[in-house]
Amino acid sequence: MKAGFVSLVGRPNAGKSTLLNRFVGQKLAIVSDKPQTTRHRIVGVHNTPEAQMVFIDTPGIHKPMHRMNKRMVDTATDTLREVDVVVLVVDVTAPPGPGDRFVLELVKNIGAKTVLALNKIDRIKKVDLLPVINHYAHAVDFAAVVPVSAFSGDGVDRLEREILAALPDGDALYPEDYLTDQTQRTLAAELIREKVLHHTRDELPYTTGVVIEQFEEPQRQGGMTTIHASILVESESQKPIVIGKGGEMIKRIGSEARRDLEAMLEGKVFLDLHVKVREDWRDNERILDEMGLGRRS
Repeated sequence: MKAGFVSLVGRPNAGKSTLLNRFVGQKLAIVSDKPQTTRHRIVGVHNTPEAQMVFIDTPGIHKPMHRMNKRMVDTATDTLREVDVVVLVVDVTAPPGPGDRFVLELVKNIGAKTVLALNKIDRIKKVDLLPVINHYAHAVDFAAVVPVSAFSGDGVDRLEREILAALPDGDALYPEDYLTDQTQRTLAAELIREKVLHHTRDELPYTTGVVIEQFEEPQRQGGMTTIHASILVESESQKPIVIGKGGEMIKRIGSEARRDLEAMLEGKVFLDLHVKVREDWRDNERILDEMGLGRRS
């Protein structure tokens, strides 16, 4: 039996969350085409007959501009010192830049075995993939270099075999039915934020957050879960974007979020959403604590 912690690290929008969801077989991390979607450290456990792989999805490593981003990057870099295997996820469609060199230096100086996952190969021609493989393969002494598509699943089986080979021998770290460390409250906030990201797109790139004000579980079997949540924006001009004309946008966000929440909680959900203006909330330590966003540093 093998068992160990496996960190998924990389630049923003590399596909780490899609890869986590692929490995555990269900949605634990929200996904969007916007960079910096992942803000939390998310644990997802994947069991096979040979091993227990405890995946840790981390926020994308980038130059932080706010306290929130500093916490996110600290969360990602701290994780590198706590795991047995590091999977560096790289978007092969994006040309390498200073941020990629910074991440390569980080993984070069850790003790854990590192596997390189060259992601999004479904979006690039094979002839264009070879120079990318050569570039990264010579940068760090990787245990393996694996081209994958987290979206389609292509190459993920091979990636799993390489991770298995790098894991230490040991007993399972969690019970067989354990899936994630994320609370229902946190998952609810993230599902709501995913809908905000999807519908507001480039109008509100990083300036929205979601706080669960109240989360009441049903008092009886088959009862309704009640959730009151606030969508935070940073200015009065952003508020109408989330609300929409005649409240159409926030109704759509609420309807889609409620559908996903009911699927997750396997029961009826009453969801009450409000939009609140909180200037500079990304630098507000109290709000960041309330959201559970990493540690202070």
